[in-house]
Amino acid sequence: MRCPFCAHEDSQVKDSRPTEDAAAIRRRRQCESCGARFTTFERVQLRDLTVVKSEGQRETFERDKLARSVSLACRKRPVDAAQIEQMVSGIQRQLETLGDQEVTTKQIGTLAMDALKRVDSVAYIRFASVYKDFAEARDFEEFAGSVKEVGDPNHPTLPMGE
Repeated sequence: MRCPFCAHEDSQVKDSRPTEDAAAIRRRRQCESCGARFTTFERVQLRDLTVVKSEGQRETFERDKLARSVSLACRKRPVDAAQIEQMVSGIQRQLETLGDQEVTTKQIGTLAMDALKRVDSVAYIRFASVYKDFAEARDFEEFAGSVKEVGDPNHPTLPMGE
């Protein structure tokens, strides 16, 4: 593993343990050249996925890109990093078990919205505003009006849209 500080090729594993959801192995490493310590994660990858964007372009699925989007939606909300990690791992697992090498941005967005609506209604609306490309304040108002607080027993299933 290359050191992120000095780019030296050799590092030594100092500690190894599973993550809280047991979906990855967390490794603490120390660079043999500069002595800096850093953390890496090892995850099971069932298959390489290609994302088909709405305009037809194809690119390699990037877990970090999905994690950034979900994290941004959850920013300043009562959702901790472990919950976000669990959501992203679940979404990735679902995508990998679909059986297809290619997944659409719509599939990814729908799975992310499903996960977020179970965790935090504000994060769900934030993600939807980007995913569904809200253009006006009225779009927010209409969508938010159909969303109830997470855990509300009087609330029917949230709309998933197109």
